[in-house]
Amino acid sequence: MLLSWKQMVLLSFIGCLGGELLFHGPVFVSEPRDSMAPVGAADQRVTFNCEARGNPAPHYRWQLNGSDIDLGVESHYSLDGGDLVVVNPLRDRDAGSYQCFATNALGTIVSREAKLQFAYLENFKTRMRSAVSVREGQGVVLLCGPPPHAGELSYAWIFNEYPSFVEEDGRRFISQETGHLYVAKVEPSDVGNYTCVVTSAVTAARVLGSPTPLMLRADGRKLRVERRRI
Repeated sequence: MLLSWKQMVLLSFIGCLGGELLFHGPVFVSEPRDSMAPVGAADQRVTFNCEARGNPAPHYRWQLNGSDIDLGVESHYSLDGGDLVVVNPLRDRDAGSYQCFATNALGTIVSREAKLQFAYLENFKTRMRSAVSVREGQGVVLLCGPPPHAGELSYAWIFNEYPSFVEEDGRRFISQETGHLYVAKVEPSDVGNYTCVVTSAVTAARVLGSPTPLMLRADGRKLRVERRRI
């Protein structure tokens, strides 16, 4: 319960008489940060940090998407000090924005929002990829086109058959932003099938796309690269 203005004045006066008795409203020491949890993982715990100092010592409550979390009813939530612990979070139930409220007799402060998101990686759609034709000595880009996902990804490419992975060097580069494979000054030894491999950094799930054939043009005509939208 908040104090009346007379009580607040009295507390402030007492605080001036002795430093150790100084009363003040809550001030955050730490606030929650965004978190990412794997979809469907067992025995998972997500912790949102919240700590405030104040005199009197503050107490805490939390909201999810603007609604109070009832710790007495929703047993998969618990408080550890001011931290909110979510046990075995589910996307349909627990995804969203969390906020911490720290309160003492002198006031309430509200933390920044922290989002709980869930990482997943779907399979590539099963479809044939068109061959890419290029003249020897010219460059080419092979498109990856990752499937629907959430969370950070990493990319690699298989050349012809697993486990023959493309090694980056002065001619070959794999973008970890898009997954595309860049090959400069194509040589006859580059001809073959290239398969994009996508891995979730959160769930460790891995999926493979359909192979993209790379061929050399035998004629001397101007380069025409054939690509199929992925």
